[in-house]
Amino acid sequence: MDYTSRIVVDREVRFGKPIVKGTRICVADVLGFLAAGDTEAGIVAEFPQLTIEDVRACLAFAADRERYTRIAG
Repeated sequence: MDYTSRIVVDREVRFGKPIVKGTRICVADVLGFLAAGDTEAGIVAEFPQLTIEDVRACLAFAADRERYTRIAG
């Protein structure tokens, strides 16, 4: 999934953390809800400004970031 049209970084919003475009909802918050067991539909019901595609874009962003993260060791 191409998340680049849905996930943005704006230094003026949420201290420059990646957010869902047009909202103040951080990618990390969405990932936290998913990690806690919430469903995509549940997150969208709680945050109606999000779409299922936005939630999936957050996952794609995290997966892409993980691909390029190196762990020192």
